[in-house]
Amino acid sequence: MANIKSAKKRINQTIKRSEINKKRRSQIRSGIKDLNNLLTLQKKEESKRKILNLESDLFKAVSRGVYKKNTASRIISRLSQKLKKISQ
Repeated sequence: MANIKSAKKRINQTIKRSEINKKRRSQIRSGIKDLNNLLTLQKKEESKRKILNLESDLFKAVSRGVYKKNTASRIISRLSQKLKKISQ
């Protein structure tokens, strides 16, 4: 355990921030699962709305440092490809 006050504060900040990031990551994963379920049921309109919301959430997470930019882009790209397949 740290003895210096600033080090103790940093430990508390890290714990709090990692909890927040875990929650954000969990929400995004749940959104991806929901979208995949909609895609398997071939619900186009709901899927389009869901992918827009998910894209917004992903890039907010990128700006907050939860995900890297390329990771978020890759996730969106794969989901968009699935959406395009059912739209045809």
